[in-house]
Amino acid sequence: MLLINKISKSFIQRGVVLDDLSLEVKEGDSVSVMGPSGSGKTTLLNIIGLLDRPEKGSVIFRGSDISSFNENESAAYRNKHIGFVFQEHLLLPHLTVHENASFPLMASKLSADELRSKKDHIAFLFKKTGINSLRNKYPSQISGGEAQRVALVRALANNPSIILADEPTGSLDSGNAAIMGDLLLEMNRTFGITIILATHSAELSEKMARQLKLQSGKLI
Repeated sequence: MLLINKISKSFIQRGVVLDDLSLEVKEGDSVSVMGPSGSGKTTLLNIIGLLDRPEKGSVIFRGSDISSFNENESAAYRNKHIGFVFQEHLLLPHLTVHENASFPLMASKLSADELRSKKDHIAFLFKKTGINSLRNKYPSQISGGEAQRVALVRALANNPSIILADEPTGSLDSGNAAIMGDLLLEMNRTFGITIILATHSAELSEKMARQLKLQSGKLI
């Protein structure tokens, strides 16, 4: 599904972050990447999500080299194939929980039937994640753990191929972190969505089928 072939990335202040790094991910895989702050975990996810580009090497998604995509092609790829979950939920305060979760649909050109299907999918996800009763509340009226579950539903709204989760439990207490980890796994099993996550949490990492460490710019 995804082949990262000998990519490198450096920054002026930090030097080399990714050094000839390679990774192969299969359909429906679940992969954790651990490493200290500044090791390049977020950079790796951003390159997979085409929010950043490698200085050399290639990123192959289902047989196509996406690292050479232009801005419009990159946006289309993200909208169709990628769901992002960040450490902070980034919900829009003036929108309800349901409006926040449905926001990705606004960027999609959908037929009436497709829109109806996506709305049904979101309704299913609200029930699956235990936040159905919060639909009409605003972000300021719900807890941090609940907000992160809304962010997960938002990431899943367009039936993405890959969830890129960057420290998805980093701002949560242990109870909510466990719930979030279990929900990520359930989405992986229920929908066959590939999960690639960066985390400091050994507990969350161990829930994934594959555990990798990012060290000195390479995965081990």
